[in-house]
Amino acid sequence: MLYFYLKALHIIGFVSWFAGLFYLVRLFIYHVEANDRAVEERKVLQEAFELMALRLYNIIMTPAMVVTLICGFGMIGYNPAVFQSWLHIKLTFVALLVVYHFYNRHILRKLQNKQATFSSYQFRLWNEIATLFLIAIVLIAVFKNTLNFITAFFILLGVMIALFLGVRIYRYVRGATNK
Repeated sequence: MLYFYLKALHIIGFVSWFAGLFYLVRLFIYHVEANDRAVEERKVLQEAFELMALRLYNIIMTPAMVVTLICGFGMIGYNPAVFQSWLHIKLTFVALLVVYHFYNRHILRKLQNKQATFSSYQFRLWNEIATLFLIAIVLIAVFKNTLNFITAFFILLGVMIALFLGVRIYRYVRGATNK
């Protein structure tokens, strides 16, 4: 029964974690786009976005990441027989996701110090990295050893192309309507 509690908390944790990751980068986009506003409005908006991002990161995302990792490793400890090649690959993606999580904290600090290095377009592309992690991790967890590497590669490649084109089309449409 403990395994099912761990699994339920693991799922709740990663859903919350990904929701936070998706929203955090949206806040980065809004922060950068506030530069196009009048000075007073920009200041108010950017301070609000920074506070929202900081609270999201510290109160929701990081605890959700911790719950996800603890429960995930708890499930492995409860059933060590599951530690097969598919899990090594999944854990590699999870490790990269943790790096992505902490790099977003680095970006937040730069935004707080008025040192934004990404444009809103670049942040839109950056936001899609979490989508790719989500798809890869879920595919690996569901299909385990039955997922062909080549099939998975082409699925991810197709999704990457679709996401990139979607962001480009959005940029084009948005640019056409702003003229």
